[in-house]
Amino acid sequence: MRAACAELAALDDAGFGVRLLAATPTHETRDEGLLRRWAETATAFGAELAAGTAPGGPAGEPPTTSGAPAVSGAPAVSGAPAASGAPAGPGAVGHATATTAAARAVPHGVRVTETTGGLGRLLLARYVSRPVPTVELFTDTLDLGESLVDLLGWRHWYPAGSLRAAALAHEEAHCLLHGDARVRRALRGRLDHSALRIGRFRVPGHVAGAGELAAHAYAGAACGLGRTPLLLTAALLSAARALGED
Repeated sequence: MRAACAELAALDDAGFGVRLLAATPTHETRDEGLLRRWAETATAFGAELAAGTAPGGPAGEPPTTSGAPAVSGAPAVSGAPAASGAPAGPGAVGHATATTAAARAVPHGVRVTETTGGLGRLLLARYVSRPVPTVELFTDTLDLGESLVDLLGWRHWYPAGSLRAAALAHEEAHCLLHGDARVRRALRGRLDHSALRIGRFRVPGHVAGAGELAAHAYAGAACGLGRTPLLLTAALLSAARALGED
């Protein structure tokens, strides 16, 4: 498992985006160069959205949403502060950054609950709209993720408590992407994919998986992670498989 995760860490973050898109239905025959462009574009958009430099970002005016209210007030993240002496690296942050990110990462009026049962589906969190808008955090997956980060020596990329914060931020990003038409249009325009073109008339197309990449990038930027959350997701898959074999 260590060797498999080391190979994963050797991939660049854009490579994870290409892998996600390539595994998404409708992209099976797409050129890898096109998938990389879309992955880089969606990732950049998600980071800009977190920084408030894209339409609907939290630093700007709160979005007007349907069923996905603007962001405010979240509980502090769980977990102890990052251990002293952790190696410095790009994006390395302290516990305070993760806490600040979590404090903005729960949509207003949306409940946050903690439950188990995420390992079987490799879910850190999910958003359900009925009967009450709720973000469910899967503590078993979060706990495994924290243990895995320590085991692999990735704490400088994923500070203590940042997995919970990133899971919340990821769901916030989906609320923005699904609930604010400005955000959806901006991402679609940036991807520049045509579903239909007749002469000079063009119908913009939807790029399946791009929203998921943008949400991962949003979470990574909002929580100051040193590497994409997709790397940790892939490592969790390897760990879950290893545990299943045992």
